[in-house]
Amino acid sequence: MDYWFCLLTFLIVFFKFTKGTELTFELPDSAKECFHEEIKKNTSVNVEFQVVTGGQYDVDVTVEDPKKKIIYKQIKMQFDSHSFTAEHTGIYVICFSNEFSTFSHKLVYFDLQVGDEQPLPGVGEHVTVMTQMESSAQDIHRALNNIIDFQTHHRLRETQGRKRAEDLNERVLWWSILESLAVLVIAFGQVFVLKNFFTEKKPFGVK
Repeated sequence: MDYWFCLLTFLIVFFKFTKGTELTFELPDSAKECFHEEIKKNTSVNVEFQVVTGGQYDVDVTVEDPKKKIIYKQIKMQFDSHSFTAEHTGIYVICFSNEFSTFSHKLVYFDLQVGDEQPLPGVGEHVTVMTQMESSAQDIHRALNNIIDFQTHHRLRETQGRKRAEDLNERVLWWSILESLAVLVIAFGQVFVLKNFFTEKKPFGVK
């Protein structure tokens, strides 16, 4: 298996302050992968995904609520994000489908954020207005979260670009090998034809 597939497959990160899941998984050809999450009513949810490698970098995505209602559906999308508020309490199902592909495996990045981020421990627990230090801590915390998000997307773009470059390099390699073989075949063919031209042939009937 490709090194980058092994590096990124089943990479799971759980954030400390929000109930969120971030993972990268391999989606085989003609396969469908679903994730189930129990969500309470009136909870905000954000779903984000991106196809990192494989085929045309596209998958089918659906989000289904506990009443089997499709609240989000996209066909052959490379990346997208969708936010909604849960209307019912229960199990929500997010499915990624590669059933339309017969030979291309996909590597898919998936980020699910459920609920609003909780405040830092000890901050805002008192009645008085937050101190300057507490406000600065909140600002730093938000900035760090933005940095983590930027780094994640940068790694995804870097991995995608590297895979594209490796695929292009492999195609160029095979094309060069085929061209070299074609040149050799033509060269030997020309030598064989020229050799037949200058080979002395005996007259018919002469022994």
